[in-house]
Amino acid sequence: MATHISAQDFIRGATRTAHHFGFSHINTLKADPACKECTEKVQHKVSAQEKKIDSLYGILTSGMTTYFDNHINGIPGPSLFYTIEKVPRSGDIVFSFHVLNVSKSIAESLIIHATRSLLADLGYGKNQVRINSLGDADSLTRYTRDLTNYLRKRLDEMPPNARELMKQHPCEALMHLIEKNHEMSLKSPSPLEYLSDASRKHFREIVEYLDMSQTPFEIDPRLMGHHACYSDVLFAIDVLDENNLRYASDDEPITVRGGRYDAFVSRMTNTKVPAVGGVLILKNKKAPENIPVSRTKLSSDIYLAQLGFSPKVRTLLLIEELQHAGIMVSQNIMSDSLSEQLRQAETKNARFAVIMGHKEFMENTLIVRNLHERSQENIPMHSLASYLRKKSIV
Repeated sequence: MATHISAQDFIRGATRTAHHFGFSHINTLKADPACKECTEKVQHKVSAQEKKIDSLYGILTSGMTTYFDNHINGIPGPSLFYTIEKVPRSGDIVFSFHVLNVSKSIAESLIIHATRSLLADLGYGKNQVRINSLGDADSLTRYTRDLTNYLRKRLDEMPPNARELMKQHPCEALMHLIEKNHEMSLKSPSPLEYLSDASRKHFREIVEYLDMSQTPFEIDPRLMGHHACYSDVLFAIDVLDENNLRYASDDEPITVRGGRYDAFVSRMTNTKVPAVGGVLILKNKKAPENIPVSRTKLSSDIYLAQLGFSPKVRTLLLIEELQHAGIMVSQNIMSDSLSEQLRQAETKNARFAVIMGHKEFMENTLIVRNLHERSQENIPMHSLASYLRKKSIV
């Protein structure tokens, strides 16, 4: 077990991974002229108490306040950023990934993949993903109705604290029952049975990503989050011990939780900005007094471009493969426009654009376009790293 990891090693590894997967430090985004010129000032009504409903010390939901307080909403399109913070009171070091203004499932997939890549680099390669979904507002309404009926019929069996929480919301009572491992929680309705068509599609795509990437995972209906915070997918990544078993929550060396919190954003701002985050807490490792800001500069020699759901998933694997080969890349995994991505490659003065569409995905090939010489060739997908080395890309 990687108990030797220091807070500084954690920060260095996390920032390196974040940059490789396309995340920027929040200070980088704040410096964008579009933020300084933003005229759409979005007010929010977030209190410290409200933020804590994310069950992650308010660190997940602080992605929203960071986004609006720094006028990142002035930058068109998706915003991918990371933050480095301390857990209140304990002082443990925390790293969080945030993707805002992306409603599609690729946002969750990216955060899960980047996080697992980081865990492997830190020595926690044995891990398992757990996922669940509360669905959208319609899904939650239907689920809450049946959960209320289920719990009311069993009030006499319910612990006093859970009965009190029923007065606030049945989901809060259920979360208490789950925490206490009460038998009633084992037989309660599953929120997955109440998903709307849109939420079911969203959840299914994330399951497809996990399957395609050969990620060990479990669908866990008992993985719950506060109804006023989370919507659609929630996830946890559990580090496993030498017997491939999950640690007890008090013993786990690193805590990884996250999910989509569109519901929180909507409630706090009266705007509809999709938001997903993932939080990693390195347990019993104090954050340094002055947290360093990485000055990492990504090479723009290689730009990975893709088109389609399956190519997006395969591109995530390529990003990780090239990272392990010491080859830095640029990409925009959120884009659904190949022409937009190629324009970005030109703007970054990339030497090569590596392109994968559905045809290339099915044939396990890639198009490598030399943007300086205006030539291109097809190569086997597995040979990309060696091909780039031969081209003196390191």
